[in-house]
Amino acid sequence: MLRSVLAVIVGYIAMFALQFAVFMTVYTIVGANWSFKPGTFHASTRWTVMMFTVDFVTALIAGLICAIIARGGKAPLVLAAVALVIGCTLGAVHLATQPPDTGERRPADVPNMEAMTKARHPAWVFFVGPVIAAVGLAVGGKLKRAS
Repeated sequence: MLRSVLAVIVGYIAMFALQFAVFMTVYTIVGANWSFKPGTFHASTRWTVMMFTVDFVTALIAGLICAIIARGGKAPLVLAAVALVIGCTLGAVHLATQPPDTGERRPADVPNMEAMTKARHPAWVFFVGPVIAAVGLAVGGKLKRAS
């Protein structure tokens, strides 16, 4: 039981750390003009597709890590449920507390942290991302069983 709880915690931390590292790296490489729609802080379609891909792949890896640590059982499915609940809750909180769009014009060069705080996404993105991550976690957990 303790091993399963530890597996869920480590899996969630791994997913978070991987996503943070990948998003920061990708943004540093591609820059603001690729990541946002012209002159705005609205995320581009390219960024949204890349974001969902990263969500799935990092969740897949985290689900595998969780399954390896747990050595069987349903820990990856528990992790998927936890990630879904936390992700949707954080999405709802973000939408409820996000200040109104001021139409602020985006300069050509925007540092990572400013881009993260000012980025705008359609509301549905905040709820599709956790679903994609939950599927990735479940699939990643099954990879251990398949080997």
